[in-house]
Amino acid sequence: MFAGSHQLSIDEKGRMAVPARFRQPLVDNCGAQLVLTTGPNPCIEIYPAPEFQRIVRDIQAMDDRATAEKLKQVFVGFAVETAMDAQGRVLLPPMLRKRARIDSGAVLMGQDSRFDVWATDTWEQRFGEGSDLLASLEDAFRTLKR
Repeated sequence: MFAGSHQLSIDEKGRMAVPARFRQPLVDNCGAQLVLTTGPNPCIEIYPAPEFQRIVRDIQAMDDRATAEKLKQVFVGFAVETAMDAQGRVLLPPMLRKRARIDSGAVLMGQDSRFDVWATDTWEQRFGEGSDLLASLEDAFRTLKR
């Protein structure tokens, strides 16, 4: 499970270092094979390859063919297969960095079975203190069993 948020630097080649606590689970569970893609949010979604493949199968099995086709166009159409290097770095492709407006700084957010990479300023607007999103979830947080 990927959880938590981490400030990252993006080097001049467009690489980010995966947080150390995520590296070994990625090596153990998928041989460090990853798929980077996009979704409805302006961020880069990073999946262990088996999880990405499971989602593609779910899309292919959808009854609503029109929706399935649109999902494939985005989810699969922007996908880039890659691997974490020996130093635990991942190259963020220029097209995905541009869409997410990521330059030299980013925030990685664990999302259970994947992690998302956000431009720092976009992340601050969306999730920072006083954000509309957090305020809109106040009631939902109260109803969670803790």
